[in-house]
Amino acid sequence: MTSIRVLHLNTWGGIGGAFLAADRLHQGLLRSGTESVMAYGRTLDDSDAQIRQSPHYRALVGYPVEKVITRFTKRIGLNDIGNVSSLRLHQQNDVEQASVLNFHNLHSDYFSYFALPKLTAEKAAVWTFHDMWAFTGHCAYSNDCRKWQTGCGSCPYPGELPAIRHDATHWEWKLKHWVYDRSKFTIVAPSRWLAHLAEQSMMNRFQVHHIPYGIDTDIYRPLDYEICRQELGLPRNKHVILFGAQILKDVRKGGDLLLKALEHLPSSLKAETILLTLGSGGKELAKSVGMETLDLGYVREDERKAISFSAADLFVFPTRADNLPLVLQESIACGTPMVSFRVGGVPDIVRPGVTGYLAEPEDAIDLSAGIVKLLEDEPLRIQMRQNCRTIALEEYTLERQASRYLELYQHLLQN
Repeated sequence: MTSIRVLHLNTWGGIGGAFLAADRLHQGLLRSGTESVMAYGRTLDDSDAQIRQSPHYRALVGYPVEKVITRFTKRIGLNDIGNVSSLRLHQQNDVEQASVLNFHNLHSDYFSYFALPKLTAEKAAVWTFHDMWAFTGHCAYSNDCRKWQTGCGSCPYPGELPAIRHDATHWEWKLKHWVYDRSKFTIVAPSRWLAHLAEQSMMNRFQVHHIPYGIDTDIYRPLDYEICRQELGLPRNKHVILFGAQILKDVRKGGDLLLKALEHLPSSLKAETILLTLGSGGKELAKSVGMETLDLGYVREDERKAISFSAADLFVFPTRADNLPLVLQESIACGTPMVSFRVGGVPDIVRPGVTGYLAEPEDAIDLSAGIVKLLEDEPLRIQMRQNCRTIALEEYTLERQASRYLELYQHLLQN
């Protein structure tokens, strides 16, 4: 077997779903005995203070002049091309020593996609998609817009993240097209939904593989229900609904739809239920929810999150658009049934009657019906708990993910 050294490249470090997903793959590869290094461009705060001490992480440094250049490029609607320091990444030691480059989230600071042709010219390269941005004119999720198939322009959602100040989406789409004509890499999509979209987009010139994210099932596992409730200060005799996201007021995560769904709960059930929240903005949400709540705030520690999932009867995730949500993986690994919408990659994990309930998109009443159904049917919930854990162990372990990536890396290196 060919010796492999993998360099992962992500724009942000220490925070965000894409970094967390990339880091889990990185950890899985390290466990398998593979040389793996995680390189990242920016952090929002001091969240990389601990990881930067490790020899397996690299904080990349940009040029001071980039602030001036990107100020201009963002003004004209081309957010990322001004990050010129990434154009010299191919000269860095970690890149030169790597046998495989694995790109992750490349938008919203540090990286310019103009760096891709040079980086992929002499290296085996994989790009793990965490959203749709690679093939759109600016957005990470296009909602109901399909212009990414034909060239973008006259964008209906300029405020969709990453937001643009000026509509240059047609030019952004054309520039990406031009860059990809001069690049060579293989795509990995964590969800079937995103793999299907990639194959319908300008990315159909590349091979697209479906490899789900992996999760540490030794940390995320079913814990003692009563002990977890005692740890969090939750009563033993009430139902607990968990809602979690990095930013709970993020419109895409559907906090407003959750509020509407909870309004439709029978008053008797509502009185017997507590809403547990994980993420920033839980106290604001609690003011509007009209029921007993407990806000844990933003939690980084995996062990603390596992306790929260294990203490809950249900995890409710009213997302409007998502790839393969990490919180759903965390929930299924802890054996906690889920209620969510039939959007994006959610159905890969939330399987009706098996691991949870899938409501129709934007239908808060259907979401409420799913919550009622699972809270009131304890035998079904118990069976779903067992199903969740079994599926997590069969499909979503770090070892399985690392093995599939290594097989892909080996194939690329041999060819």
